[in-house]
Amino acid sequence: MPHVENVVLCRESQVSTLQSLFGERHHFSFPSIFIYGHTASGKTYVTQTLLKTLELPHVFLNCVECFTLRLLLEQILNKLSHLSSSEDGCSTHIICDTFNDFVHLFKQTTKAEGLKDQTVYIVLDKAEYLRDMEANLLPGFLRLQELTDRNVTVIFLSEIVWEKFRPNTGCFEPFVLYFPDYSIGNLQKILSHDHPPEYSADFYAAYINILLGVFYTVCRDLKELRHLAVLNFPKYCEPVVRGEASERDTRKLWRNIEPHLKKAMQTVYLREVSSSQWEKSQKDDTDPGQLKGLSAYTHVELPYYSKFILIAAYLASYNPARTDKRFFLKRHGKIKKTNFLKKHEKTSNHLLGPKSFPLDRLLAILYSIVDSRVAPTANIFSQITSLATHQLLTLVGHDDQLDGPKYKCTVSLDFIRAVARTVNFDIIKYLYDFL
Repeated sequence: MPHVENVVLCRESQVSTLQSLFGERHHFSFPSIFIYGHTASGKTYVTQTLLKTLELPHVFLNCVECFTLRLLLEQILNKLSHLSSSEDGCSTHIICDTFNDFVHLFKQTTKAEGLKDQTVYIVLDKAEYLRDMEANLLPGFLRLQELTDRNVTVIFLSEIVWEKFRPNTGCFEPFVLYFPDYSIGNLQKILSHDHPPEYSADFYAAYINILLGVFYTVCRDLKELRHLAVLNFPKYCEPVVRGEASERDTRKLWRNIEPHLKKAMQTVYLREVSSSQWEKSQKDDTDPGQLKGLSAYTHVELPYYSKFILIAAYLASYNPARTDKRFFLKRHGKIKKTNFLKKHEKTSNHLLGPKSFPLDRLLAILYSIVDSRVAPTANIFSQITSLATHQLLTLVGHDDQLDGPKYKCTVSLDFIRAVARTVNFDIIKYLYDFL
């Protein structure tokens, strides 16, 4: 059995804590453990690796897939039944409708010889979705050891803090374990560990150092960085393969890879082209803008009102608030731009970057630029949330309780012009910098 430390990198503290909580196989473990941290911080990987390496009986479920109470409870029971019946190779499908039935059936299932004398672990990934299910489900899982009188531990994996879970009526408190984001040194070590066998570790480490130097400020997601590392490595190796440079000639290797990494910066997270399309464009030296994709192509596949919301957000980010009256009211006074330039804006707003704006201003601009009358329905607000989820808008927080949420538009001018063309909207005449 390999040592866990050799398999799981840069999570020594968390692995040590979990091993201490698990204890011996026949010991009663902590009834419930709540593990939280940002996406790609190693929560799922560490937990699964630890349970598999230590060969502990466990069932793993994703709450996104098990989206109803019945589906979740039946999946747990049937996977446990499979564990207990793996010796004779036969098991029957268990049906369970309520949590009370689940407690009764759980007792029966864990009577098997293989599960009787050791801790059983139930791992619930994406546990934040439990909050949308029945009110008794979360408190029931937290006290499952007490309710069933069995040696069972429920592990919750989530991206949000425990305080967002705790019911108002109170509940049994789990052991809370935090997984912090990987530092740049951690990412360097983990990504360098994936080096191809045909190249030296130092050569691949130098490549990862260049990759992190470009992408670390905009992307700290280990999964995304790993994808980018695999995708762009063949281009980095080209001078070495052709015999034009050695593995130590970092300057020539950097000059070769730099323009391709800049192109890749435009599509971080979006996955707008497949890996095979990207590799083909790299080999043919094709501009990714010629490939069909969200940020690079001349048409953008967004819902109709989402396009106008994005346009309104861009105008709110790059136009001073005092110019809204001029652009969006039919009867407005004259505003002389030259006077304001002397006093306030000597630099283009596009050079200074996007400014934050309140939700009320975004909606006011939206209602002004859409031809038809738009009611502030849940559909409009859900589309704003969707744009923020896809990182086309960034939620920058609340200034105070009265002001509400504030956003920034994170897309480029070329991108927003492509969006505006699809709805026949001339965005340039509404931009203060282009007056």
